[in-house]
Amino acid sequence: QMLKLLPRHEFDALARQHHQGRKLRKLGRWSQFVAMASAQLTGRASLRDLLGNLAAQSSKLYHLGIGLISRSSLARVNEQQPWTLYEALFFRLLSRCQQHAPGHGFRFKNKLFSLDASTIDVCLSMFPWAKFRQAKGGIKLHVGLDHAGMLPTFVSISDGKTHDVTAGRALSLPSGSIVAFDRGYTDYTWYNQLNEREIFFVTRQKRNARYRVLERRDVKAGQNLTCDQTIELTSAKGKICPIPLRRVGYRDPDTGKKYVFLTNNFALAAATIAAIYKSRWQIELFFKWIKQNLKIKTFLGTSKNAVMTQIWIAMCVYLLLAYLKFVSRSGRSLQQILRLLQLNLFERRSLLELIDDSPPEPEP
Repeated sequence: QMLKLLPRHEFDALARQHHQGRKLRKLGRWSQFVAMASAQLTGRASLRDLLGNLAAQSSKLYHLGIGLISRSSLARVNEQQPWTLYEALFFRLLSRCQQHAPGHGFRFKNKLFSLDASTIDVCLSMFPWAKFRQAKGGIKLHVGLDHAGMLPTFVSISDGKTHDVTAGRALSLPSGSIVAFDRGYTDYTWYNQLNEREIFFVTRQKRNARYRVLERRDVKAGQNLTCDQTIELTSAKGKICPIPLRRVGYRDPDTGKKYVFLTNNFALAAATIAAIYKSRWQIELFFKWIKQNLKIKTFLGTSKNAVMTQIWIAMCVYLLLAYLKFVSRSGRSLQQILRLLQLNLFERRSLLELIDDSPPEPEP
């Protein structure tokens, strides 16, 4: 029922575009996707474990459009057939999810994104192509999260050595949007480029930043704001960004910790600027969720192509779950939907009926 969300003719057309070598005889790309998506949903630990699980349900494989799969065939396809198929499939599913996604919850109409990256540690002896440090391997997942539905709209995967801001510069954000990111993306040249493209940013000011205050504005009492200023960067690097910036200070009422934000948006209230940066925490929760619930920390193959294939299929499964969340009426979280699917994997009811009508479970 989940696979019905992905028309087979669309998948086959993408598979023909992203194919190399001779024609596949025993195991096609659809069988690969179904098997690897099943591994994501059921938490399989190895290819042998995955295929044993599928063989135990052999009477149902015909209805999925696949047959029995051998371990050597699946390993060969994972290693040799381009992972770019699932990158293209991800963006096809993303456009479908965006049609049903809710808003970001703020009053302003600008698109809101959070930008961050997370490193996936791997064993260097088994993944020598993923060298990160002298004795450590790693893959870095860069994500631009759209707060309308918490969808990973911009995704790229690089080696662990790639700096966060390098991937950030490559993003093609829409004009008028707002993007929030932490101090790891500090690049005054990029700030100026974002401003020239009419893209607003909200970030934290570095502790050693040098600036001159051009204007001070009063802040409202009761909003935990400490300052609202217009500043000009005066350091050698800061002069690369000649535009005036807005400096907003905020004190956390619970911890007493002080935060200082920089933005090029002078229209929104200072409290809204602080709230935008606070909402950036959603991307941290996104990384935590996919690492805990999908198979992106342990891999069923060691080649770069197999690893990239598994990560992109995991992202596709995330979108399938998000789509179910958007079109259902239950208001369940992704965690609850995934748990419900795992407990009722072979129910003969409609998935939406299953999600909407079953008794709700408490949020973990």
